[in-house]
Amino acid sequence: MNEIDKKKKFLEEYNSEFSYNEQKSNIIISFERIAFIFFIFFIIAIIFSSKVILLSIDDKEFKNKILKKENFRSSIIDKKGNILAKTVTVVNVGINPNLVIDKEKLLITLKLLFPKKNFQKQMYGKNFFYVKKKISQEKLEKVLLLGDKSFIHEEKLARIYPNGKLFSHVLGQIDDDNNGISGLEKAFDYELTTSRKPLVLTLDTEIQYLIREELLKSKEIFQNIGSAAILMNINTGDILSMISLPDFDLNKRENINDLKYINRATKGVYEFGSVFKTFTIAAGINYDVIKPETEFKELKKKIVCAGNAISEYDDKIPSTLTAEDILIRSGNIGSARIAEKIGIDNYHKFLQIIGILTNINFDIQEVGETQMGRWGKCKLLTVGFGHGIATTLLQLTKAYSIISNGGYDIFPTLIKKEKYLKSKRILNKEVSKNLNPILRKIVSTDEGTASFANVEGYEIGGKTGTADIASKGGYSKKKINTFASVFPTSNPKFTLVVMLDQPKANKEFIYHYRDGRNPYKGNWRNTAGWTTVWVTGQIMEKIGPILATKY
Repeated sequence: MNEIDKKKKFLEEYNSEFSYNEQKSNIIISFERIAFIFFIFFIIAIIFSSKVILLSIDDKEFKNKILKKENFRSSIIDKKGNILAKTVTVVNVGINPNLVIDKEKLLITLKLLFPKKNFQKQMYGKNFFYVKKKISQEKLEKVLLLGDKSFIHEEKLARIYPNGKLFSHVLGQIDDDNNGISGLEKAFDYELTTSRKPLVLTLDTEIQYLIREELLKSKEIFQNIGSAAILMNINTGDILSMISLPDFDLNKRENINDLKYINRATKGVYEFGSVFKTFTIAAGINYDVIKPETEFKELKKKIVCAGNAISEYDDKIPSTLTAEDILIRSGNIGSARIAEKIGIDNYHKFLQIIGILTNINFDIQEVGETQMGRWGKCKLLTVGFGHGIATTLLQLTKAYSIISNGGYDIFPTLIKKEKYLKSKRILNKEVSKNLNPILRKIVSTDEGTASFANVEGYEIGGKTGTADIASKGGYSKKKINTFASVFPTSNPKFTLVVMLDQPKANKEFIYHYRDGRNPYKGNWRNTAGWTTVWVTGQIMEKIGPILATKY
């Protein structure tokens, strides 16, 4: 091997050794990276393992905290702090039939503990069934004393309503997943599930109870299929009572699909009849078309528009009347003539201003919308006396408040506010000044239609409304009887509107007069003056003293 070959061999061996060292270095670096990544995964595994171990621990207190976080809803209280809805811990008791040693013996025991229930099918047909949800402490102790391992009891958070049916349409319901599905529970679902502060309402439990009791009595007397009432502060819009019957027990958590359970105070849309005559007079005064003393002579007993007859409900109404007399005597023809003088544009604008033709942005979502069709000459005449237009009791209550409180706009509410913004006057102040004394005469004079509501000491004023219910091809003989009242008329503070759905005349009922006249028996007239006004008078006797002393 010459010198050149020796040098080549040396260089090859050198390069080979250099290449080996470089490869060895890369292996070391890769190993360190793998070790670091493994360490990270190891730490993550420890963390997740710890979570699993913690969650698997049978720690009652820990589970309850999780449960409360998931299902808690804030309380709902009335204006005086009375609880209307509350989240509490309840115990549900169930049975696993597979663990029962002697099923026949256990069935006998269950019959003694829960006599109204039959568990025969569940015992032989299911792997688990509830014996009693929200069991009382007394019954729970009796179950536990049996020492039967087949009984399984669990603690859960549940929503309870101490007053049962009393506020059902207002409070609404929640579903099995704790979501509000109607009423305030739905409208304020976010607030109730994210805040620990109670939702404070304007409602008064005592007054709500008293009004509901009188509405229940009215069903016994007049056999109406439903009813509703709203009592509202005429200046602030605070609703002290809102009732719709029939109602339902919120604690039973039943699916309510029957239309008879509609909220008649806010969702139901009705023709209310002659209560609209008040708006006709008010619009005439507001636009300076009439004054209370404006005289209408030679009023016909019947007029025809587009082939349809408009007639007086009472032939004894005189043919010459002032605007004031037309409202007191509830004249149809006179009201139509006043509407004619007001005109379509002004009357339409007026009904919008007072909220009849405007959708109310209310605290619950179950709110109906006014229905009346297209304006025209004949529509103007019929709306003037309350025919051919259907609206909600809530809108009616708002409108009566505005025309009686000095013409100030208000916003009906169920939620108590700390501060109230100054109201804006939207009507001529002369409207209330002239109208309230007329409403008082409807109650206090013999010519009026609402004498049964004349409870001494409260200066009640108001207007009756009797309307036929629309049916296919016309109108049926079924009635909606309404009385919209304000009091005291010298300084209005409250609006009370009461409606009876399809009442019937009671020929055996005895009417007792408050002015000392002999009782009257055997009424055949199915009008608001003989039904809803009577109920309103009974309500006022109960709530009048409370309102006079506490509000």
